[in-house]
Amino acid sequence: MDPFLAESMGINTDDLLIAKPDSAENLLCVVDTLTKSGSVDVIVVDSVAALVPQIELDTSGVVTKRDVQSQIMTQALRKIHYSLCRSQTLIIFLNQVRFKQVMFEVKSGQDHRRMEEVTCGGNALKFYAAIRLRMIRTGLHKTGDKATGLGVCVEVVKNKLGPAKKKAELEIQFGQGICHKSEVLDLACEYGLIRKEGSIYFIEGMAFGDKQAAQKYLADNDGILKKLVTDLRTQLFASESDNGRCVAV
Repeated sequence: MDPFLAESMGINTDDLLIAKPDSAENLLCVVDTLTKSGSVDVIVVDSVAALVPQIELDTSGVVTKRDVQSQIMTQALRKIHYSLCRSQTLIIFLNQVRFKQVMFEVKSGQDHRRMEEVTCGGNALKFYAAIRLRMIRTGLHKTGDKATGLGVCVEVVKNKLGPAKKKAELEIQFGQGICHKSEVLDLACEYGLIRKEGSIYFIEGMAFGDKQAAQKYLADNDGILKKLVTDLRTQLFASESDNGRCVAV
């Protein structure tokens, strides 16, 4: 991990603890212990797909027993969920999706196969999670010939605390993390806080020829950016609270 990169994305590395247990069982045991202790506010497991069961580490060849990882996750999450209900800790599990072939039979009697999306570690994490977010890459952002970031779509596929099936379009800048300046600029134009004519943006009496120039101005003028965020939150929370629009300003 590059601590300078983490700091540039807003992470306080002075209060950051990094643990690298040698197996899936030990890692999940660390998560349960930290949750019980209440000594940390947020725990991030990166990632479930990379958790290696101890039996795989002890075996020189390929392990033929299936669903070992799923069994470990099911047993561990029961304990972690019990500890979590008695603490104020937030646990974030990062995971990856895979595709597997599923065979099914149609009326003609012929067998057909299709690709079905599955998540690593079985279904236990899906059941225990209070909120599940699905992130999909939508495109590559460039400034000139240089790639500067990614566009992503985040969908709430499960939410025990509110409505699901909501989406948000976000931009991730390389070396900086999620770029909220881009969303602030788009929403400010939508709600009339910034005037846009064609590709020209008018902010505080100044004209900017493209979106990158307007974003750079907001990045260099933190006071103007904060004022736009405050005004947007006032309008959004007043007008969009009933229909559950998902935003990240």
